[in-house]
Amino acid sequence: MAAKTSPNFLVAIGSFSLGLLASLAYLNSAAAQTDMTGVNIAGAEFGGKILPGKHGHDYFYPSTATIDYFAARGMNVIRVPFRWERLQPNPNGELNAAELQHLDAVVATATQRGMSVILDVHNYAAYNGKPLGTPDVPMATLAGLWGPLAARYKNNPRVIFGLMNEPKGLPTETWLQAANGAIAAIRDNDASNLILVPGNGWTGAHSWLSSSYGTPNSTVMLDVQDPLNNYAFDVHQYLDKDYSGTSPTCVSETVGVTALTRFTNWARQNGKRAFLGEFGGGTDKTCLAALDRMLLFMKQNSDVWSGWAYWAAGPWPPTYFTSIQPIDGQDRPQMNILRKYIGR
Repeated sequence: MAAKTSPNFLVAIGSFSLGLLASLAYLNSAAAQTDMTGVNIAGAEFGGKILPGKHGHDYFYPSTATIDYFAARGMNVIRVPFRWERLQPNPNGELNAAELQHLDAVVATATQRGMSVILDVHNYAAYNGKPLGTPDVPMATLAGLWGPLAARYKNNPRVIFGLMNEPKGLPTETWLQAANGAIAAIRDNDASNLILVPGNGWTGAHSWLSSSYGTPNSTVMLDVQDPLNNYAFDVHQYLDKDYSGTSPTCVSETVGVTALTRFTNWARQNGKRAFLGEFGGGTDKTCLAALDRMLLFMKQNSDVWSGWAYWAAGPWPPTYFTSIQPIDGQDRPQMNILRKYIGR
């Protein structure tokens, strides 16, 4: 006579199986996206006070020569900042055909070279200066951008969707609701691409557990909803006194590691992945050492860190202190550090 199996036992086995499948899916997803190492190629977000502006004069998409330079250095991802208002001149309206052509050209050039492209809506969770969640810019407006973008690029797995650059000036709960709406719009268009989700308060790694901008990201952003669980948190971390990336002076050689440690522990404890979407420093001995130590820290904690994109390259003046745009084909000082950790 066969022994009876209790219903509670069956429930436990079922829960264990679902948990195991979820864990395997997470590990497979993480493994597929490790070692994304590259650079922000700025320019298409320039001229924010001149909208729409003139391409090639007020703003610039990445050139083929610049993409080729970083591909030759072994980088395998570029983050491309652009202005929401140029790509979608009216909220929830049609995408601008000319801007799409520029973006398509960058995607084609980079992906043909085996690189991934992060589409970065460089708007700080606002449209024409008005934050998401206000009467003129309802939270669903972000979904109205990402729906058609996802439909356009869903067949290219090398395109990564960066929901928004550095949300600020709104409650963390509002940002979460807007982000979840955008994620739903992406998945509703059958796009399985990796999504990068920032937090509120400029998405600083150092402030992820802080209440200085409202409810901490560490509390609210645990409620990100992605049915495919194919997302990572996009955090930023500069090395100067106020972590803003506006000074060439770095606090210490350990400032980056210190700033990332608490966030890394939080992400690991909650089974989350992360991508360092912006970071940078000057060229003096302290900054270069801080950069080196931070990159080594991420490499040693690769169960959390999917990769990084340095800020920045592109048509900055040669005096821009974090720039790694080559001068006469020569590497900038920071590039010598970055190349140690490129995971092509």
